[in-house]
Amino acid sequence: MTKVRSPVVGRVLVTGGAGFIGSHLCERLLGDGWEVFALDDLSTGSAENVRNLRGRPDFHLVVESVLSRAVVSELVHKCDAVFHLAAAVGVRLIVEQPGRTLLTNVQGTETVLEYASRFGKPVLVASSSEVYGDHEAENLPLREDARRIYGPTTAKRWAYADTKAMDEFFALARHEEEGLHCVIVRLFNTVGPRQSGRYGNVMPRFVQAALAGRPLEIHGDGTQTRCFCHVSDTARGLAGLLAEPSANGQVFNVGSTESVTIRELAERVIKATHSSSELVFVPYEQVYTHGIQEMFQRMPAIDKVEAAIGWRPSMSLDRIIDELISQARTREPVPTANA
Repeated sequence: MTKVRSPVVGRVLVTGGAGFIGSHLCERLLGDGWEVFALDDLSTGSAENVRNLRGRPDFHLVVESVLSRAVVSELVHKCDAVFHLAAAVGVRLIVEQPGRTLLTNVQGTETVLEYASRFGKPVLVASSSEVYGDHEAENLPLREDARRIYGPTTAKRWAYADTKAMDEFFALARHEEEGLHCVIVRLFNTVGPRQSGRYGNVMPRFVQAALAGRPLEIHGDGTQTRCFCHVSDTARGLAGLLAEPSANGQVFNVGSTESVTIRELAERVIKATHSSSELVFVPYEQVYTHGIQEMFQRMPAIDKVEAAIGWRPSMSLDRIIDELISQARTREPVPTANA
């Protein structure tokens, strides 16, 4: 059985480190005193996300794929801990490129876990609330031991949920069989600065449209509910969980418990921007040419993470909306078309 060192401040690898969440996590870890290696192929991440970090002697951007075994081996070996965030993300990308989703999420995770186990390095695996599948409102909030409810394999969205579930199974198997120090974190709708609407993310789409006076496009009837957590709170939870010894081998939800329907979210964005934008409801089959099944209800139970590290989200939805509007107004010009 591999002897594993406890996480200490030193060198840390963040896969997907130039992505939306990854770049914020890199900033958090640098502030905590880590030397950070960010691995990212920039397919959905961006060098712009870490522009303010480049040039620092304690930050290193490695532009390469998590599928590159030689690169992953070298980086895991030289680092003291690993945050694995690299994944195919965004509903549009998942539906339109399911093969890429399967390869990146499953093979990439297995490669990271293999070398983390071989070299005895603690690893946090970022999973997703999509793992739970489609639950009814009476089953909320979703606890870490809740049953998973999935649709048919012909509905391509479930490919993402299945890959993240497989990532969890791989991590837990290596924990049990090889003594790998691992923590699994299921993230619920993280939002904040640097998030793009390019892959279907609803918050940046709404803010951009409202500021430009364009209609806010709601997919479906808008009754689906979500809980939005600010990325700074998410990064704080990720950093805290890998540093907590009792979290080893455990699964945790990290997200807000402030629930809102997508229609209500759109209305709140319009009100906050003083926009004249209208709401437009578009059937899913018109948005995604390959079809999709929606997950209508999603709210995390967070008592487990609170008990482990005292974590709770600090930012309300209204404060998040105000922040994103303020930041979007400083970027010119406002986009003229939905991403």
